[in-house]
Amino acid sequence: MFWKQQVIMSSKDSEFCSTREAAARLGVSLRTAQLWVESGVLRAWKTAGGHRRILKRSVDTILEERQRAIEYPMATGEFRILVVEDDLDLLKLYRLHITGWGLPVMLTTATNGFEGLIRIGEAKPDILVADLNMPGIDGFRMIRTLSANPDFRDMDIVVVTALGKNEIADRGGLPKNVRIFVKPAPFSTLEELVRDSIGRRSSTAEKRV
Repeated sequence: MFWKQQVIMSSKDSEFCSTREAAARLGVSLRTAQLWVESGVLRAWKTAGGHRRILKRSVDTILEERQRAIEYPMATGEFRILVVEDDLDLLKLYRLHITGWGLPVMLTTATNGFEGLIRIGEAKPDILVADLNMPGIDGFRMIRTLSANPDFRDMDIVVVTALGKNEIADRGGLPKNVRIFVKPAPFSTLEELVRDSIGRRSSTAEKRV
């Protein structure tokens, strides 16, 4: 009986890994791996001693997702924008408009909250532009997870949604620092926000010199 139990535990252990092991395999920080666990991107369970064990299959899922991901670098600048939107036609419009701004930015896109959290953990964007109604992990859950994490406190979050104020409130609302716009996407306003953010960063960098 004891031998059978050992075999079962050994088999179970082979399917799981620690948070630190998952972070090393994914090439991200321990805190990022913890973020993915807290948000449900990485599936995990707690041992009796309080240690997390992560399902290795969920690590493989992220690695596969990373292989499929397409990034759209538009310049060598360090300012990073992430757009999370499941409407592929609208996503194309974002790419066209942001390309036309002529700004030194790096654009990354995702089509759902699950993929968005992966990109955020990897790239740590300066500005996140997100829809709310998306399959899997929606925008509400994604943004609340980020707002609870001090590592992403300086990231600007912009929501572009078809939902009205009352509908957003009925679903628990959003943090106060989140800017909310109703679709269609306000591209000129977004451009101003990005230009202002880049300008503030440049001014801060000059003061430090």
